[in-house]
Amino acid sequence: MTRLIAMLAAFTFMLGFGAGVWAEEKTFASQKSKDVVVTLKSEAGQWKQGKNTFLLEFTSAKDKQPVDAGKVSLNTSMTMSGMAPMVAGAALAPDKTPGRYMGTIEFPDTGTRQVTVTWDGPAGKGSTKLSVPVR
Repeated sequence: MTRLIAMLAAFTFMLGFGAGVWAEEKTFASQKSKDVVVTLKSEAGQWKQGKNTFLLEFTSAKDKQPVDAGKVSLNTSMTMSGMAPMVAGAALAPDKTPGRYMGTIEFPDTGTRQVTVTWDGPAGKGSTKLSVPVR
């Protein structure tokens, strides 16, 4: 019985460790703006058509430590000839770690989006633009 419990405990530990590895975020876009590096990450390492969850991260360009960006926003647009730009905004919520924000955004179709990120907080006030494909 003790052996069975030990095996179950080891299996549970391995399963938990494996889940942590699979849930690791992959960077899919990054841009430096003054003293701040803005990074987009997700488990898939990309945005896809439909609903997406992602991590928006602000770090110091000097020491790569998280910085508190305060109030942040992320908006996207995609221009198509003969049509009004397709615009989408992300819902963002602060994570437990300062400088990290969990986000969701939905895209009706594929194509490259121009992403504008703005912030205003202890890390200063700023904005940056990134070009991000939606696959």
